[in-house]
Amino acid sequence: MQPFPTYIWRHRRENLKKCSLRGLEMRSDFKFFSYPNQSLPNLSNYVLLDVDAPPLEQKDAARGLLILDATWRYAKVMKEKVVKEEGLVFRSIPSHYRTAYPRRQDDCSDPEKGLASIEAIYIAYHILGRDTTGLLDKYHWKEGFLAQILS
Repeated sequence: MQPFPTYIWRHRRENLKKCSLRGLEMRSDFKFFSYPNQSLPNLSNYVLLDVDAPPLEQKDAARGLLILDATWRYAKVMKEKVVKEEGLVFRSIPSHYRTAYPRRQDDCSDPEKGLASIEAIYIAYHILGRDTTGLLDKYHWKEGFLAQILS
């Protein structure tokens, strides 16, 4: 059981037809918020997944997760809104993981590091010892992703 729900702060311009998190909106362990229309609740004791942070570890398991669901350009602006939140820590997914999501990343400095949001959540849950059941059920590239991380 996780101590806090996973917060998803989704940019209002996120293309929901391509969004890897579709289907998780109804889960009780996820809370979705729209940027910039909705503010986030208290983020103390939360982890923001960020490409340039130290790696996530099992010792972070008592914290909640915050995911910025947006293009790289929009996520950068969103990050600036939470960077000074007291108690929020920044962690990354270990760099050896690769995405199965077919996309272009023109605005990412290192596209090889980029994961789909659901991929990052799945790996984070695995690292933190949380139940991953059902997370990838609606993810179109599930098989390719699992084959890649299990090899």
